[in-house]
Amino acid sequence: MIDFTPNPIALAAGPIEVRWYGIGYVVAILAATWLAITLARRRGERTDMIVDSLIVIAVAALIGGRAYHVIDQWSTGIDYKDHLAQIFLPPYSGLGIYGGLLTGTLAVIWLTRHYHLSFWRWGDIIAPCILIAQTVGRWGNFMNQELYGPPTDLPWGIAIQCQYRVAQYACPAQGGTTPVDAHFIPLFFYESVLSLIGIFVMLFLWSRFTARRRLLIAGDVGLLYFVWYGVERSLLETFRSGWNWTLFGLATAQLVGLGAAAAAIVAILIRHWWVRRHPESGAPKADAAPPQTESTASAAPTVEPVEPAGTEKPRKPPKPRKPPKPSKADKATAAAEPPAAEPVDTPPAT
Repeated sequence: MIDFTPNPIALAAGPIEVRWYGIGYVVAILAATWLAITLARRRGERTDMIVDSLIVIAVAALIGGRAYHVIDQWSTGIDYKDHLAQIFLPPYSGLGIYGGLLTGTLAVIWLTRHYHLSFWRWGDIIAPCILIAQTVGRWGNFMNQELYGPPTDLPWGIAIQCQYRVAQYACPAQGGTTPVDAHFIPLFFYESVLSLIGIFVMLFLWSRFTARRRLLIAGDVGLLYFVWYGVERSLLETFRSGWNWTLFGLATAQLVGLGAAAAAIVAILIRHWWVRRHPESGAPKADAAPPQTESTASAAPTVEPVEPAGTEKPRKPPKPRKPPKPSKADKATAAAEPPAAEPVDTPPAT
């Protein structure tokens, strides 16, 4: 059993507090930036705009994630309905990942259009980056003592202080029946590990079945992220208690996750059907070759054009050579020699 209970506040100076959750968010962005640059270079894509773009995506995801969390806790939990100032003022208590995915995806669409890039190719790059951000960021939930399941006797069960427990597992002092020393399933850890596994799965699928022009087309890995995380989150939600936002008796996170997974599968099937029916449309069966740089262009051998047979031009006949001019010595020798005698006709002998 793990009895360590962290303090959510990392540093404090008067009214200013720096929380571990915020530090984890920054570290997650740095990890995603590093992976995005690495993958973009490997696939021959631009890297000069990645840092600026990820800042835009991170801000958009922060706004969407915060909005989702506020809706989730509007009238229960933190009760933002009666404390509107806490929506915008620190300390922030959490983010909703589905809201961040929605606004982050919209930001990616706008950025790819702005930079004239392929949304599908960059979707394959960004998918593992999101997973590495989730792998790191979920540890912020541990520091906040949240995202846990029911009590457990497992060796890796974590302790949760009474002030951070949901009403269902409240301590006896707060009117509950759950012992103070109870331990709970660490759902944040499960999600962090599954996201880490998902990174290697995405990279393997791209390198094995997309880059080598076999099974997948550009964009499939990005869509498979929604399948992976939608199923992962929906399974983990079955262990989570204290749901605040439900539809038809089910957790909204489960409905959104399964809906996103189903929509992604349908999108993959439709895109492959379209490529088979319209091969002339130029849909990429795999990532295109990296753009040719000046160095590679200069290194390429120059091939002279070859004229087809039967089109040779007639050759001109060679010009006759002029006899060489006599030298001065030849002229002097010719002047010294006597002229040759002319032949005389003689009658034949009788």
